[in-house]
Amino acid sequence: MTSSDDTAPRPAAGYMDPKLLEILVCPVTKTVLEYDSAKQELISRAAKLAYPIRDGIPIMLPGEARALEA
Repeated sequence: MTSSDDTAPRPAAGYMDPKLLEILVCPVTKTVLEYDSAKQELISRAAKLAYPIRDGIPIMLPGEARALEA
């Protein structure tokens, strides 16, 4: 037996819903984020952090973010 969630279409790799990007902000600085499709990350220039996107889901936890190089 499978649930209906198993058949729901998943976003293609390298895709970020523009509407989602409009409403997401950095949890640390509350500033806008940039989408890096090549690295599958959301970039916060203000916090100098990159939040990973895993299986199409942004992981917006500061502890999961990667520090950006200066």
